[in-house]
Amino acid sequence: MLDLLLTNAAVATMADGRPFGLVKDGAVGIEKGKIAWIGAAAQAPPATTVRDLSGKVLTPGLVDPHTHIVYGEEGLIDFEVLSQGGQRWDLEPAGGGVGNLVKRTRLLSEEALYAASRARMSRLIANGVTTVESKSGAGLDMDTELRSMRVSRRLGRDLPVTVVSTYLGAHGLAPEFAGRRDDYVTFMSEEVLPEAVRQGLVDQVDGFCDKVGFTHAQMDRLFAKARLYGLGVKLHADQYTDFGAGAVVARHRGLSADHLEYASEATVRGMAEAGTVATLLAGAHLSLNETQKPPVKLFRELGVPMALATNSNPVSSPTVSPASQMHLACFLFRLTPEEALKGFTVNGARALGLQASAGLIAVGRAADLAVWDTDDPRGIAYAIGGAPCLAVIKDGRIVHEAPVPRFDRPDLVRA
Repeated sequence: MLDLLLTNAAVATMADGRPFGLVKDGAVGIEKGKIAWIGAAAQAPPATTVRDLSGKVLTPGLVDPHTHIVYGEEGLIDFEVLSQGGQRWDLEPAGGGVGNLVKRTRLLSEEALYAASRARMSRLIANGVTTVESKSGAGLDMDTELRSMRVSRRLGRDLPVTVVSTYLGAHGLAPEFAGRRDDYVTFMSEEVLPEAVRQGLVDQVDGFCDKVGFTHAQMDRLFAKARLYGLGVKLHADQYTDFGAGAVVARHRGLSADHLEYASEATVRGMAEAGTVATLLAGAHLSLNETQKPPVKLFRELGVPMALATNSNPVSSPTVSPASQMHLACFLFRLTPEEALKGFTVNGARALGLQASAGLIAVGRAADLAVWDTDDPRGIAYAIGGAPCLAVIKDGRIVHEAPVPRFDRPDLVRA
């Protein structure tokens, strides 16, 4: 007998073969934390506990493959500047931007950083996420980078979410290395990364490759060191200019190139040949007032999988709502609703190298699932804020249920 049966659902398995891999009037059976049965609700086997989902959509637990979710203070200065039409170069003079984020984060204790990040991660889980990537990069020195990665690891232990920890020391140039970018690359490669590996804090390595960031040769050095440790690599690539950065990560058989508004055809072809995922970040695209669109049509033509992510960060994408980012991606990038949901499921998992374990409802996989307040999978991305997430299941256990609104108290609702 099954432990739990979720029945009377529109089951979006995300398997190939039909739109959304949809099983109408379906059910999913769970046993010992794994998916044990999928099929028509009328044919479902018995279970100890049965939950009727009233026709709502059931999807894989979402995978958020690009976040900077470990930080302290919110970026209210950044919001004010950008919302009034400012550009990224206007942020630091006003007291915002990555440089000022670094200064503020270095002053935070590990407990303060953990408390702020835990609250944020809890909201992300409540919005349907069961697997998330968490980057460092808000400190750039040894102590703060290791502190951030320790927080990422702790969040994965303390909360019902799988956390992939990424070292993003190459987010920018640490102020103490001003004018010595090559020396900073040596510092990252020979000091910080080895220590993060020694402490078991890191799964992947990321960087910012651009004419105002790190060069191809500098990223090659850092990535070569990462690969020696068996770590996956990815890159903030071609966000502001066509710098051929996506081709750099493809050359290293990297997991993903992210942003990609200015990616050239040559870059996209290199990504296609390497199997590198394109991770699109609609929140930052909107907040930074960008007008150049990522080459979605070319990604489709050349078979480059498209992931989506919240890019949760205080400067350019202060959100913990994947569904809202699906909506934005449909309107800003002209993704279809199915492509948008794939971006946070099967392709999001692929962007983290987790395609064998996450992002799909299939027998034998972990029962990581989300229930949505819509009866059609397209409805998840339909509303401007995205459909509400009603429940989240992690490893077969219900870890979140949205409260049901009540309006029967006369002190709250007048007749």
